[in-house]
Amino acid sequence: MDQQPGVACQRRFCVLIATSLKRQKGEAAVKYVIVITGASSGFGALTARRLAEAGHTVYATMRETGGRNAEQVEAARKFAAEKNVDLRTAELDVSSQESANRAVQQVLGAAGRLDIIIHNAGHMVFGPAEAFTPEQLAEIYDANVLSTQRVNRAALPILRKQGGGVVIWVGSSSTRGGTPPYLAPYFAAKAGMDAMAMSYAGELARWKIESTIVVPGAFASGTNHFANAGKPSDASRLNEYSSGPTARLGEEIMQGFARTAVPDADVAEVANAIVKVVDMPFGKRPFRVHVDPANDGAEVVNGVADRVRAELLRNMGLGDLLRPSSTPAKGA
Repeated sequence: MDQQPGVACQRRFCVLIATSLKRQKGEAAVKYVIVITGASSGFGALTARRLAEAGHTVYATMRETGGRNAEQVEAARKFAAEKNVDLRTAELDVSSQESANRAVQQVLGAAGRLDIIIHNAGHMVFGPAEAFTPEQLAEIYDANVLSTQRVNRAALPILRKQGGGVVIWVGSSSTRGGTPPYLAPYFAAKAGMDAMAMSYAGELARWKIESTIVVPGAFASGTNHFANAGKPSDASRLNEYSSGPTARLGEEIMQGFARTAVPDADVAEVANAIVKVVDMPFGKRPFRVHVDPANDGAEVVNGVADRVRAELLRNMGLGDLLRPSSTPAKGA
């Protein structure tokens, strides 16, 4: 590698390398500009606040900032003022490409750059799979998978032009852990997002963009996942499941969650894990991080699947796609 980094590498990548050197010397880390989706509540709101407290400029994005989420916008503003941190909010409806484009351009105009994207937005549903219409499944897939594609298409050209960045995907242990019935549309969508994240990781590595999949398990409290979960729209099919041999299955599943969940598990651990990933130096961020107090088995299965993926890429002569490096990309 050329010993004149200002000539040999693009500016943003040099900043990332400088960050690593500063950490080794014990100096203050570079402050990142971060966009996180679905940050009105739950994991998103907690993560936005923890990242801001860690010294970063954080855009907590959500839809309807002037309507139903106006209270959350004000809460973020008060938090920023009280803690003296750089937590901002921005309108971003992940179901709209135009909204994603506007939000990213707003961030770029205000901050001058964008370093990290955190895909957190999503929606859970609960009920017998047959009672969900195909249109509902499409909506769930849109909220959990297509939403990430819209944000990526708005933001990744900026990261690639800058020569570096980080994409963090907030997944779910349901992708490969033990899973109960009545969550099929949500589980299927999260599996789709995980597959997208794995492919994107390889496609972005030579652009010196790192990828990490954060895998939360089930938490007994601290999120509104089940409280805000969508329901099947086919009332007649739902009634059949509610009055036949599966009459109590939904209740049994929720009781089962209560038995297997760790009662004192703190959802803030998910936010803490994301902060830790963000603050790692270039080239050291892990491909996958599990935060699963109940230990539903996802870490074991993912470990095998990720090893198989790595072995395949190495056998194909594409081992450099497993992790961005400071060496020039092939063909560069």
